Amino acid sequence: MITLLGRRSSINVQKVRWALLEIGLEFEHEEVGGRFGGLQTEHFLALNPNARVPVLIDGDMVVWDSHAIIRYLCARYASGRLWPADPVERAGPDQWMEWCATTLQPAFMGFFWGWYRTPESERDPGRNTALLTQSHAAFALADRHVAQAETERLTMAGLAIGAQLYRYFTLDIDRPILPGLEAWYAALAGRSSYGDAVMRPYDELRGRLSF
Repeated sequence: MITLLGRRSSINVQKVRWALLEIGLEFEHEEVGGRFGGLQTEHFLALNPNARVPVLIDGDMVVWDSHAIIRYLCARYASGRLWPADPVERAGPDQWMEWCATTLQPAFMGFFWGWYRTPESERDPGRNTALLTQSHAAFALADRHVAQAETERLTMAGLAIGAQLYRYFTLDIDRPILPGLEAWYAALAGRSSYGDAVMRPYDELRGRLSF
């Protein structure tokens, strides 16, 4: 039995839940972290010494870090589909996954934390403006180089990048016109796996840095 550990309002947990549903695997989901607690227990720290979610338990295998988990699931259970079997073909999605981890998500989730999750009186407007500008630029890059390919054939890169789109398109912010990204988001919104895992209210996170 596969078990996913992590609160469902975490975007990194959402990526993994989406992968599990997209592949069609049976799993149990135990909410840990945030208001559920449990990250500092001896049991959890033995699974992930970083005390962070998500964590995936697959039999005797334990994997932490959302992108590592996605790669593991796609390689083991969706080779040739979400995980391109040819290393040359796989290099493209792999590099965009890394780009998501190093460029897109730090900018966008940095803004999300600095603007949405930070109480208004504690916000740094200058930093938030800079992070939002970086976010727009990163999403524009995805619009040009990722959206169409992932609309036609979802890969592990799409799971990482696509999980960001729900919050980007539902936050009360001004956005540039990104037709490719908008079309991809509309297509994802029609997938039951995406709706279940990613399209979830995040109101509980507003103004809560400690959650």
